[in-house]
Amino acid sequence: MDRLGFSQNFQSNCFLQYSSQLHTQFPKAPNYSLKNFKNPKRITSCMAAAMPALTPTSFGFKNFMETVTINVHKAEGRPLNVPLLAPFTIASSRLDKVENVAIRIELSNGCVGWGEAPILPFVTAEDQHTALAKAAQVCEFLKQSREMTLNLALTKIGDVLPGHDFASVRAGVEMALIDAAANSIGIPLWRLFGGVSNSISTDITIPIVSPMEASELASKYRKQGFRTLKLKVGKNLNGDIKVLQSIRAAHPDCLFILDANEGYTASEAIKVLEKLHEMDVTPVLFEQPVHRDNWEGLGHVSQIAKEKYGVSVAADESCRSLVDAKKIVQQSLADVINIKLAKVGVLGALEIIDLVRSSGLNLMIGGMVETRLAMGFAGHLAAGLGCFKFIDLDTPLLMAEDPVFGGYKVSGPDYNFSNARGHGGFLHWDNIA
Repeated sequence: MDRLGFSQNFQSNCFLQYSSQLHTQFPKAPNYSLKNFKNPKRITSCMAAAMPALTPTSFGFKNFMETVTINVHKAEGRPLNVPLLAPFTIASSRLDKVENVAIRIELSNGCVGWGEAPILPFVTAEDQHTALAKAAQVCEFLKQSREMTLNLALTKIGDVLPGHDFASVRAGVEMALIDAAANSIGIPLWRLFGGVSNSISTDITIPIVSPMEASELASKYRKQGFRTLKLKVGKNLNGDIKVLQSIRAAHPDCLFILDANEGYTASEAIKVLEKLHEMDVTPVLFEQPVHRDNWEGLGHVSQIAKEKYGVSVAADESCRSLVDAKKIVQQSLADVINIKLAKVGVLGALEIIDLVRSSGLNLMIGGMVETRLAMGFAGHLAAGLGCFKFIDLDTPLLMAEDPVFGGYKVSGPDYNFSNARGHGGFLHWDNIA
């Protein structure tokens, strides 16, 4: 082992893609607890200045998991409550404020990682109380565990928090652990996940609102440079059409994504497409038009949408596991699969991404309603892999406050990721206690 706690095998296998001089240049990482700083805005966890600059390249994430070893010193989950600019209403639920769970993991070398478990009623299985309890359970497990490879640690997390019922908490803990490990070796996540790009462009969501409110939002987003608007629909067919018309008038050049969040029957979904065709509007994507378990309806809408109107259909709520993804691929039930870390965890998402890429279907990446902690991690993943046709990581833009320090830079729809370690974002932990 070297003085950071990484095996020589890790150094020889992974760091060959960097300058050979970097192999022995890593200083011992100090304890960067936020309590030691008077101005947390000016630091990042395990400050990047403590490490030498790295050559712009990447190494395989799978190799990283198998060779890096981690030893968890501290781990904790706390409530992460943030007000929204306005209520976030979709076909299946309404959210008036964010009540998520933040995860902080500190390794024995002092490096810290951050994650977030989002709570969205009727979409995520956990409520905040349950998420906090499960986070406490897995954090205690990690603190009591011996040093192990990152891959083994992530596998054990999956054993403690299995399946869809605890996927959001599992995702948050996985994010934090991966972020801490990436901090330890001084590499940004976008490079760790492939290094294809250090930036992405997102759409922005208009929730279910009145036609007038939708028009005002569309005009606002047009001025901010957003090219793709994602419109929540599915509660009232006639009302949805009126909102679409008002948005079209306010932002005539925008691209549309429709997201029904399971709100339509198959016949209603097809009727929406007919109405839009009459308006000479062709959405670039129609997301989850029918109930998650209505596989026949999903396949039927996908076929009609593609063959008659040239519109791709995305499966979101219908894809909550690798098994679901295989079914969608094998039976041609959708053209696009929406990856959300909170549905399947980080490792589960990577498995589904591999499957979809090999199948020829397209990929979308989205979120629940998360701060820049979770969106930063997902954004790094999307930028690093470079395989997502649709990017929907806008929810921090819908919040009245930003509790996250550091992290990616925002310019309208464009997110830019620096060479800061991990995802670069962190919380002033004492302020959310």
